[in-house]
Amino acid sequence: MATPVGAVSTYDEPIATGGNREDLSDMLWDVSPTETPFITAIGKNRATATSHDWLTDVLEDEASNASIEGSDATFVDPASRVRLSNYTQILTKTAMVTGSQEKVLKGGGIKSEMAYQVARRMKAIKRDAEYGMVGLSQEKVAGSTALARKMGGFLSYLSGTSFRGGVGAVAPVGNGDLTAYAAGTARPFTEAILSASLAALWDQSGGNENILGITGSHNRGVVSTFTASSTRYVTTDDKKLVASIDVYDGDFHTVTMSPDRFTSPSIMFLVDPEYAKVSDLRPLFTRDIATVGDATRKQLVWETTLEVCNPLAHIAIAALNTV
Repeated sequence: MATPVGAVSTYDEPIATGGNREDLSDMLWDVSPTETPFITAIGKNRATATSHDWLTDVLEDEASNASIEGSDATFVDPASRVRLSNYTQILTKTAMVTGSQEKVLKGGGIKSEMAYQVARRMKAIKRDAEYGMVGLSQEKVAGSTALARKMGGFLSYLSGTSFRGGVGAVAPVGNGDLTAYAAGTARPFTEAILSASLAALWDQSGGNENILGITGSHNRGVVSTFTASSTRYVTTDDKKLVASIDVYDGDFHTVTMSPDRFTSPSIMFLVDPEYAKVSDLRPLFTRDIATVGDATRKQLVWETTLEVCNPLAHIAIAALNTV
């Protein structure tokens, strides 16, 4: 049966040209990933200059220690403390909204367009920081009036025994320097590689037994195939076996595995969160910028750096296959 003659229908008042209002949900759906597991896990500190320095120390090697009764005291020169540094990096985002857009009635539950845009950019700037710390092979750069300062990424501090690469690898120099770095020939990630790396970490560090494993999606999935020392959690609600390994319980360390979308996919970082910090010179803030025409402008600024308190507390496993 057709619409009765004389009845006004929705076809007579279409949204585009008629009098009916559009149906726009008060929910706005954004699936962009915002997790930053590395920054979230490590500690916080304060920088007081654009070059942020800290000291590291290690005990002298163990030795046979026995003295003759009544003998005089003997003294040896202690090992010198090592001074490390990193530069603060200025991360910025901007938002600009016209006066009209701020005032019009908006869908998606948005009351203030500017507040919404600032909130989005706060999430984005944190992602940029995570990417700079663990995603890029980034060296520290002092900067100049024509060149932006950059903090050295996590990898650039993991020198010597804190680096495990493929065949032909050259470890980073350390202290923010990647001049001679080479990852080596790519190889599959195996349980033997992980176990050997954890043993090396135990040999060189007296840090936390519980550490964090940061890696990309592929090698996070590879860890789920390891069987010797894995813990798979069973949910209490439906008793279904969780498909991925949350914890790898090795001989020396318990590793909580955390996939990180912004880290290098060919590296797994074994991180002791107590020995790494985000050190802010200027914590993230928002400031108004001079209005241009009929538009409000704001800038988000975060000046921060990465402090790798003692590189011996961590290990980078590099040159891992990514497919």
